[in-house]
Amino acid sequence: MNDGSSSEPRPAAGGAGGVRAAAAPRWPADARGQADAGGPESAGGTAGTPRVGRGRPVDLRLYCLVDPAASAGRPLVDVALAAVAGGATIVQYRDKLSATGAMVETARALVAALAGSGVPLLVNDRVDVALAAGAAGVHVGQDDMAVADARRLLGPDALLGLSLNSVAEAEAAELGLLDYVCGQCVFATASKADAPPPIGLSGIAAIADAVRRRAPGLPVGAISGITAGNAGSVIAAGIDGVAVISAIGAAADPERAARALRAAVDAALAGRAPSAAAPQRLEDLDR
Repeated sequence: MNDGSSSEPRPAAGGAGGVRAAAAPRWPADARGQADAGGPESAGGTAGTPRVGRGRPVDLRLYCLVDPAASAGRPLVDVALAAVAGGATIVQYRDKLSATGAMVETARALVAALAGSGVPLLVNDRVDVALAAGAAGVHVGQDDMAVADARRLLGPDALLGLSLNSVAEAEAAELGLLDYVCGQCVFATASKADAPPPIGLSGIAAIADAVRRRAPGLPVGAISGITAGNAGSVIAAGIDGVAVISAIGAAADPERAARALRAAVDAALAGRAPSAAAPQRLEDLDR
């Protein structure tokens, strides 16, 4: 992501098989270079290699997905800027409709619009689009490119997130290669036609607990059906931030909607003990 800094992006390190990314995306000024050196415990890593994930600052408090199918006909750049003005901490470009060339053009426009804001742009699913546009990273789902392959192509400096639908997926994920994870289907949603049944607050808390057993410092977000009215309950379940699509993109006033969501999240975080993890009695959360 181009944040207006004078530093040039570093080329990504070659992965297995000698695959190299054309250029590593730029980081926000307050996060660049903070991936810590790790040892063999990093998934897929070896002693002496940079460890990605778990030690890197990723602010998931308000994660806004901009999608042409959920923007009320507004330009995605306008939605993204309104969301950031309202307190969004990450923006993701999600597009299931456009051709690759058009996606690259839109992603580049979003990167340029967010430059200097400190808010990174990620691309949903498409590693090729993220690399071509100079985005900060990619978010992948369970049916998309494998995490190890995405990390190899993106290099060590890019942000990489993964969707989780169950505890089993949390236990199988290559968490050492990730910067964050996001539990899906907390509540019912119309943004994804093939979404499985909602897992509720107890379900998302169980996913977070499974992640933290393996990677205590890895940020955990949640998505699906989240609004300013229920965001606080999601955070109270032990989640670090909420991700939304239509709650901002389809709102009459995206900035105001983002501001309300961010206020709800911040209030819930402030009321939670600093060391609070998922509540012990998960069965009580949905009552």
